Amino acid sequence: MKIEVFGSGCSKCTELYDIVKDVISKAGKEAEIIKVNDMKEIVSRGIMRTPALAVNGKVLCAGRIPKPEEVEGWTK
Repeated sequence: MKIEVFGSGCSKCTELYDIVKDVISKAGKEAEIIKVNDMKEIVSRGIMRTPALAVNGKVLCAGRIPKPEEVEGWTK
């Protein structure tokens, strides 16, 4: 599984990254978790608001920090 966290590196983006790491760790799953900070890459993916989250290339959330339960559901 490939999970991408998009953002400029602000506190909200960091919080989302930490949530994702925690959810994956608690579930005992393996995933490639990537921080994407390049604004050209972010915009090229159609993301206009950060933080954003994509799982296996599909953007599932943008402009907010999802609850851990949401992230857990998206990574099942």
